[in-house]
Amino acid sequence: MIEIFLRSVFQENLALTFFLGVCTFLAVSKRVETALGLGAAMIVVQSLTVPINHLIFQGLLVEGAWAWVGLPEIDLTYLKLISFIGVIAATVQILEMTLDRYAPALHRSLGVFLPLITVNCAILGGSLFMVERRYDLPESLVYGIGSGVGWALAIVAFAAIRERLRYADVPEGLRGLGVAFIVTGLMSMGFSAFVGVSLP
Repeated sequence: MIEIFLRSVFQENLALTFFLGVCTFLAVSKRVETALGLGAAMIVVQSLTVPINHLIFQGLLVEGAWAWVGLPEIDLTYLKLISFIGVIAATVQILEMTLDRYAPALHRSLGVFLPLITVNCAILGGSLFMVERRYDLPESLVYGIGSGVGWALAIVAFAAIRERLRYADVPEGLRGLGVAFIVTGLMSMGFSAFVGVSLP
């Protein structure tokens, strides 16, 4: 379990290894406070959706899941994408209503990017990787938490670097997105240094 968690945070970081969710990663990383809020939202959404999607996939979609009603030959795995997106959309909607009620400042600062978590490929990627790697329920929970923590760690670190870069003497042609892409690449190289590291 610890190995799955550490691998999902560092070696297989959704943002810096698979480059999933980079649109949100670049757009909401101008301030650390906003990045922290979105990172926390990602952790909550990933921690909920990956195990829920595991239960739905194993309990309703795989071949043989309907054997208890006498229909063992039914295979609904082709519906996994639609069902995963539905679970993610419902979870994000509940999170958005909660933030609007209890943290309106954070809700305003996240703006349109909070509803866009619904179609964030990092969120969907977590559930699809869970299916591909055939994790059981506890492993799915650990992977969901780890992948959310990894994405949050990446965006908070990136936002901190971007805040410092405001005071740096960046060449005019690289200001803005140019230097952001360079920093993302350098961070990705740093996270790739964890590949092959394993616990004794």
